[in-house]
Amino acid sequence: MKKLIRIPEDVELPLIGCIAFGLIDRGTNLIQVRPISGCNLNCIYCSVDEGPNSKTRISSFIVNPDYLIEWFKALAAFKQNENIEAHIDGAGEPTLHPKFKEIVAKLAEIKNVKVISLQTNGTLLKEKWIDELAEIGLSRINLSINALNEENAKKISGAENYNIKNIIKLAEAIAQSSISLLLAPVWIPTLNDEEIPKLIEFALKLKPKSKWPLMGIQKYEVHPHGRKVPGVKPLTWKKFYEKLYEWEKKFNLKLKLKPSDFEIIKTKMLPLKFRKNEVVNLKIVSNGWMKNQAIGVKDGRAITVIGVPESFREKVKVKIIHNKHNIYIGKIIP
Repeated sequence: MKKLIRIPEDVELPLIGCIAFGLIDRGTNLIQVRPISGCNLNCIYCSVDEGPNSKTRISSFIVNPDYLIEWFKALAAFKQNENIEAHIDGAGEPTLHPKFKEIVAKLAEIKNVKVISLQTNGTLLKEKWIDELAEIGLSRINLSINALNEENAKKISGAENYNIKNIIKLAEAIAQSSISLLLAPVWIPTLNDEEIPKLIEFALKLKPKSKWPLMGIQKYEVHPHGRKVPGVKPLTWKKFYEKLYEWEKKFNLKLKLKPSDFEIIKTKMLPLKFRKNEVVNLKIVSNGWMKNQAIGVKDGRAITVIGVPESFREKVKVKIIHNKHNIYIGKIIP
């Protein structure tokens, strides 16, 4: 069973530096907000092997809403941009956070936050919440829906209790509200080839009013620590875009998307605290997200430490092997 780590109740952790929780700044006016890790589904393509049946994740992280907003305000102010998008996503399902709606409301109160979007599988959202979420400030829901066929949908979700009929009703309720809807299926070759056109037709049939695209088709990829769909080889980007172009022509709907379709622009990015190959001394404060990992802290950043033995010291020396977008990974030096 996973260990639940409350931030900062159980441990004082910076909210920048670890991909599993907190904030991610990729140098644009969109800030990723990750209030919780973990998932209620076991999607067969999951890039991070999350969910109840995970074989690699040993910890789940949950962030206090006030602490999250405190860090968000500081990052949004640093951006010096009046059109910030707070994109609530997660290494899993963000609506698992028991105070999810409170987080949306608090983000909406921040002056330069103009868009609040949510990436969700929809299984924990209730239809009766939609109008409330619209009222407190949610702008768009990116709904992960990979098939309309019941059997196929269950297979892809990895959960027998996955109810596609409920998700369809939820999509219809969102489309009828003031919240914009974007369907975000993962196209898994040979598995849901025939489902993607049906999902496009479904999106068009809903006729949602949106200034953003209606579909965001994602390419199935194999990730080092994620799940691999047996017998499925990822498409090349060339073939993927060729098929998108074909569907665009057939349905007269834009499918090849770019940042400008969401009004995402480049902005100031937080400067890096540590260089690659730099050796730093860390204070270990928490278990890691995976086995043989821990999380250390230095200079206001969380650093994932790999290669950690079962018995490790509070203070360790690590070599920084990853620092892109202020997401830090350090390898322990014996």
